[in-house]
Amino acid sequence: MARKALKLASWTSVALAASGVYLYSNNYLDPNDFGAVRVGRAVATTAVISYDYLTSLRSVPYGSEEYLQRRSQVHLRSARRLCELCCANRGTFIKVGQHLGALDYLLPEEYTSTLKVLHSQAPQSSMQEVRQVIREDLGKEIHDLFLSFDDTPLGAASLAQVHKAVLHDGRTVAVKVQHPKVQAQSSKDILLMEVLVLAVKQLFPDFEFMWLVDEAKKNLPLELDFLNEGRNAEKVAHMLKHFDFLKISCHLGKMYSEMIFVNGFVHCDPHPGNILVRRHSDTGKAEIVLLDHGLYQVLTEEFRLDYCHLWQSLIWTDMERVKQYSQRLGAAELYPLFACMLTARSWDSVKRGIGQAPVSATEDSEIRNNAASYLPEISQLLNHVPRQMLLILKTNDLLRSIETTLGTRSSASSFLNMSRCCIRALAEHRKRDAGSFFRRTQISFSEAFSLWQINLHELLLRVKGLRLFCWVSTLLGWLTRAPH
Repeated sequence: MARKALKLASWTSVALAASGVYLYSNNYLDPNDFGAVRVGRAVATTAVISYDYLTSLRSVPYGSEEYLQRRSQVHLRSARRLCELCCANRGTFIKVGQHLGALDYLLPEEYTSTLKVLHSQAPQSSMQEVRQVIREDLGKEIHDLFLSFDDTPLGAASLAQVHKAVLHDGRTVAVKVQHPKVQAQSSKDILLMEVLVLAVKQLFPDFEFMWLVDEAKKNLPLELDFLNEGRNAEKVAHMLKHFDFLKISCHLGKMYSEMIFVNGFVHCDPHPGNILVRRHSDTGKAEIVLLDHGLYQVLTEEFRLDYCHLWQSLIWTDMERVKQYSQRLGAAELYPLFACMLTARSWDSVKRGIGQAPVSATEDSEIRNNAASYLPEISQLLNHVPRQMLLILKTNDLLRSIETTLGTRSSASSFLNMSRCCIRALAEHRKRDAGSFFRRTQISFSEAFSLWQINLHELLLRVKGLRLFCWVSTLLGWLTRAPH
């Protein structure tokens, strides 16, 4: 009897092993899909990072030069471990890692610079998995739906990948296919993150990152709903149809100002992979194409108007109103920090006027270093501001990153474009509330006068810049002609 049982167990083991090898080799089974593997990896990484912070900084005087150096080293080690975890667990983990990597002026540079690679290290599903997803979602095979379908994706992201295909009527289309396991794993991953964040908070009371879990919990279902993404794409196409762009950076800021201040409907993932610049085939003009419409933030009327007032106050250096509207948006007594986070400028620059001078290398370095020093206060602030603000802050940082790459960050024209949108939005709101035609006319005249003032100010800045250029050119010419 024992011999039969042993023989049965042996054959069962061989059968299970053979099945496992077959499934694994055919991409049906992946160790990363096992809950125990994913949970164990996340728990182990969290434990190692926590232990590193607890032991590496314990015996060093807080604030000393050695403390700052060691903390930077711990930040870098921890960021690399976190990046490895995201790449291994994929899906939701990569999405959250990308979010963290976008918070340039809110998190230590060691984290943001390390996690930025996640924008280009997304997983790729096999064609077998792509066929399976299309079959399950659309009820047909690829050859029934498309005349041709490229096996190699044009691009892969954390939640999906895109293939070029041709419909039977001859139209060329982009087909976005969701990774097959993301939907099933996302809710479990978020629950796991929530438990780990709460556990870390027990060790480090200043660690306030529940806002990140809350955002993932709210936004991931929307990003996984491709019908919602289609509706968003149609809405923003109609909303921005009046724009005809010639330059990239200036008009990118203008487009986002329109979305935030005027419409309150904001594309919240403008990293370089989601912004395409192409030349129009007929006119030859450059065009901006927004990709990936899964994540939008709808702003409430009250939030949008308060945000308009706050930016107007920041642009025109009205510090009393900066304090007032920052506090209305949940900043309380941390309003100076809030203003610095919004503008990515130092408090001294905010008080002098953010349009007075561009960001210097020294100021940029100071801001990044302060992000590490003020991390508890930043976390506290992010936990108290309206949830709408979190994606706006992320969007601001992504746009600044693009502007920095293009060398146009914090130019006066970008702030003036924002101010124009704020004036239009506030005037439109006042006109809706106006009780008479005379009052609406009065508001329209005031709006036109304010916009004229901005146009005049912009013209004076250009003339001043042109005159300075002429002076410099004249001086250089005189110096080259002068005898040595």
